[in-house]
Amino acid sequence: MHAFTKYTRLLFFIALIAMIVCPHSLAQLVPNLGGQRAGISAYQFLKIGAGARGVALGETFVAIANDASALYWNPAGLSQFTGTEVMFAHTEYVIDIKHEFFGGEYDAIGAAVTSLHMEDMEVTTETQPLGTGRYFSFGDLAVALSYSRKMTDQFSFGLTGRYVEETLDVLKMRGFMVDLGTYYWTGLGTARFAVVVSNFGGNVSPSGEVTHGDGSRDTSFQSFSPPTLFKIGFAIEPVEMENQRLTTSIELHHPNDNAENVHLGVEYAWRETFFLRAGVRRTIGQAFLGRDDQNAGDISLGAGAATTMSIAHISFDYAYAHLNLLGSVHRFSVGMSF
Repeated sequence: MHAFTKYTRLLFFIALIAMIVCPHSLAQLVPNLGGQRAGISAYQFLKIGAGARGVALGETFVAIANDASALYWNPAGLSQFTGTEVMFAHTEYVIDIKHEFFGGEYDAIGAAVTSLHMEDMEVTTETQPLGTGRYFSFGDLAVALSYSRKMTDQFSFGLTGRYVEETLDVLKMRGFMVDLGTYYWTGLGTARFAVVVSNFGGNVSPSGEVTHGDGSRDTSFQSFSPPTLFKIGFAIEPVEMENQRLTTSIELHHPNDNAENVHLGVEYAWRETFFLRAGVRRTIGQAFLGRDDQNAGDISLGAGAATTMSIAHISFDYAYAHLNLLGSVHRFSVGMSF
C-alpha cells in the first residue's frame, strides 16, 4: 500500500507540472468550448463561493468537502464527517455588495440559506439624472435542503434541492434547481475523487410589470438558464505526519456560460490548529503564471485557526481573492461542530 501511495502522489505531481509547463497542450485535450457563452445564465450570485476555506483553496473543494460548506460545494461531502456542524460566512463583495451564507448539518442531512444584498439605489431618468426621489432594491435569496448517503466505505452520493428568488424592483424571478454530487475514496493512500453537477434546472424568466416613461408596459420577458456547472475534482495529502498535513487539490470546471477552467489549491495544517491556504484559477489555454484575461479571478490566499472549547470545536477562516478588473474580495467564516 505504501508503494501505491507513492505512485499516486507521483502521478498527481506530474499532472500538475504538465499543466503548469504546457497549458496549450492541455487546451488541446480540453478545448475552450465556452468562451462565447458568457452572460447567458441567470442567478450569477450562485457562483459566489460559500466559506472562506474553499475559496482560499482556489475553489477546489469538491474532493475535500469535509465541513458544513459542503452544503454548497458538494452535498456528498456531508457523509464525510459525523456529528452536527454549523457555519456562517460573510463576504465583502465588489461595489458594496454583501454575500451571506448560513448552513447546518446533522447526520448527513443539511440546510443552507444564501443571500446577496446591497443598499437601495435611487431611480434616475434621462430628464432627472440626479435622481427622482424614488428608490429601488435588488437582492437574491437561495434556500437549500441537502441529503447525503454513504453507500460503501469508499463511495458516497449527495443531493441538494434549492429554491432561488431574485428581486429587481417590481420584478421577481423564481426557480428551483438541484445539485448532484459523488465522493469516492480510491483506496490509494488518501486520494479521493469527486464529481458534482450544480445548479441544474429549467429556464427562468422574470414576472411582474414594468411601466416605461412613455406609459407603455411590459409583462413578458426573456428567459435564461441557471448557471449550471460540471466539476471534477481530485485531492490527496502528499505529506501527512502527526503534527503536520499538506493537502493538495485540483479541479476541472465546465460551466454552461463561460470557458472551461482549471483550479489548483493547497492547504498546510499545523496540529490541525493553524492553517495556511492558496489557490490558482486559470482558463484552459491561458499561461499558468501571469494574468488570466478570460477569468474574473486568478489567485486566492487564506488562513485559519481552530480550537476546541468545552461545548464545541470552533474554526475561524479568512480568504482573500483577487478578481482582476473588479479588485479584491475578502471573506470571513466561522464554523462550529458539536
